[in-house]
Amino acid sequence: MGRRYRGWRAWRLAVGGVLLVAVALWLGWPRPWLEIKHGTTLIAVYPGASGTRFSLRWMHSVEREDWIECYRVVGRKIDIAATRFKTFGAGVPAHAGRRTQLVNGWVVMSGIDRDVDPLTVQAAAAERYRFRYGDGPWHRLSYGRAEPILVFAIVRAPLIAVAWPRLATLWRGPAVASTRS
Repeated sequence: MGRRYRGWRAWRLAVGGVLLVAVALWLGWPRPWLEIKHGTTLIAVYPGASGTRFSLRWMHSVEREDWIECYRVVGRKIDIAATRFKTFGAGVPAHAGRRTQLVNGWVVMSGIDRDVDPLTVQAAAAERYRFRYGDGPWHRLSYGRAEPILVFAIVRAPLIAVAWPRLATLWRGPAVASTRS
């Protein structure tokens, strides 16, 4: 009976060790991420494998109509895939990409496929810049009178490097200013 128990225990330790190594490799293996930064401040990180799609939406400052630009990750770079808008305005080309059509009141230009990596955007609050990852909800990119200059780029990093800053913040809690003099 004692010999079987020791064998079971050794087997459990071996399996536990293998699982621990597998988890460490999974956490440490570099993978692509879509990173959004304002200067040196990391705003957000999303999985950024080839084929990943995201969109930016804003109100054109002259036309006062929404514009949507659709991007996708191709390999390790960001490409603009398509754009859509309600009206032609100053500086808008008659054709961009391989196809221009009218869809439900929007002018849609698709097949643009132009490398824009890294993508730099001045997300002026007056233009109500919004971001959407995949088919998810829209997220505001600026508040108040802020006009942050945001950089969207594909970076390769292990999951632990991406998750650690957020986990460390949760562990420590929010920074609290000291009331002592």
